[in-house]
This record gives sequence, C-alpha cells and structure tokens, in this order.
Amino acid sequence: MSPRLRGHHLICLQFYRGQGYSDSFVTNLDRVQKSAAETPAVIVSGGDDVCAACPGLGSDGNCHDPNTGEAEALRLDALALQLLDAAIGETLSLSQARARLAADAAACDRWRTESCGSCLWESVCQDGWQALLRG
Repeated sequence: MSPRLRGHHLICLQFYRGQGYSDSFVTNLDRVQKSAAETPAVIVSGGDDVCAACPGLGSDGNCHDPNTGEAEALRLDALALQLLDAAIGETLSLSQARARLAADAAACDRWRTESCGSCLWESVCQDGWQALLRG
C-alpha cells in the first residue's frame, strides 16, 4: 500500500534523522520514511501517515500543533507542491522529490527562506541540506 503524504512532508522527510516528539512518533516516522523510500507516496491534503502519530493531530484530522497549526501546514503544503511541480492525488517517491528539489537551487533557497526559519526542527536539517546541495 502506498504511503500517504502531504506536500511539505515530501520535502521534510528528506532531512529526517531519527528525532521527533516521542518514541511512538519516531517509530512511525521510521516506518513512513522506509515505506516512502520503497513505494511512491500518494500526495494528500490534510493529515497524512506522518501526522497519524503526531500529538498535534486533532480528531478532526487537522493540525493543532501550537507551533504550526493547519493554516501554516496548508501553506507549507502549497509551497512544497509548487516547488516540486506536483499536485494532490499524484504519486511521488522520496527520491523523485529529492531529485526535483536538488535540480533547482532557487527552489531550495525559496523553501529554506519561506519555511525553515519558523520550523521547530530547523537545526536538525542543516546537515541534510548541505548533503542535498552537494549532490
């Protein structure tokens, strides 16, 4: 079965390094990342397989994280899909997302400028960004 990922998770999973809100969240992220590396993900709107174990996921399926919230998650999703030239309902593998991102330095700069600065996990991603930019 294909994993279900929202737009910004296609980018953010590129930099996941085994850290998260809790052990159960990390276990879920490990599973989702492995699955998305093996099988292209279906791009969805709203809560996805990553969100399933997030303490910020509300019973309404929306993000209620005090640092983000659904409006910000949707903004990040829209930006990610624009930069990846992808759309809701399409399938995209993590490697395809990585290749699209790596091929466009302007897209990388835009993502980092418009999303990473306000992200709780920004410091975790720094090494991953350097690796992506080196190719």
